[in-house]
Order: sequence, then C-alpha cells, then structure tokens
Amino acid sequence: MSLLEIRLFTVQPGTREEFDRVSREETIPMMRRWGINVIAFGPALNTEDGYYLIRSFPSEELRVSVQEAFYASAEWEENYDKKITEMIADYQTAVTPLTGELSTGLKGI
Repeated sequence: MSLLEIRLFTVQPGTREEFDRVSREETIPMMRRWGINVIAFGPALNTEDGYYLIRSFPSEELRVSVQEAFYASAEWEENYDKKITEMIADYQTAVTPLTGELSTGLKGI
C-alpha cells in the first residue's frame, strides 16, 4: 500500500529562508537521487516559522528503511545533519495510506 508522508517543521526564528534555500538546492535533490519521491515542499503560508515536506513511499517498510539509510549516510551526516538540525525547533510527521480516493482528490486540485 502506498503511503503519503507529511512532515511539518517549525524552524528557529529567522532561519526559514536559509532552510528553504538548503532544501531547494541541496537536501531535496539529494532525496531525489536516493529515489525518495518528494511531492511538495516549501514555506507554510499560515505561519512565519513553518515549513512542510510531502513525500510518498510504496510501503511503510520501505519508508522506514530508506529514511534510516538516507539519514545515516555519510553525505547527510557530513553536510546536513548539524546544519539542518540546528535550524529545526520542532517537527511532526503524519503518515496516511495513499488510497484511490486521496490520490484522485489530489489530482483534482
């Protein structure tokens, strides 16, 4: 069963512009090189320090295993782990099945 993962970040005050730049230019391209399907990302419109990341995965097992490998990779640890972690105040992750109804609803937007 395919899954949709929605990650909502609260970044440290004054860091959202840099968080967005690093995401657009560096970490999102890295995720895509790893085969992670990034659907959407960017600054949240409803809060000054909000940021979102929406990804899809073929299964929960693959979501977990790919992310464990990705975040443990030398490239992530050497280039992004400290930099990104310092900009994040908090985050929440929601995972939902990507059902036909949800998929159809997203296409209609």
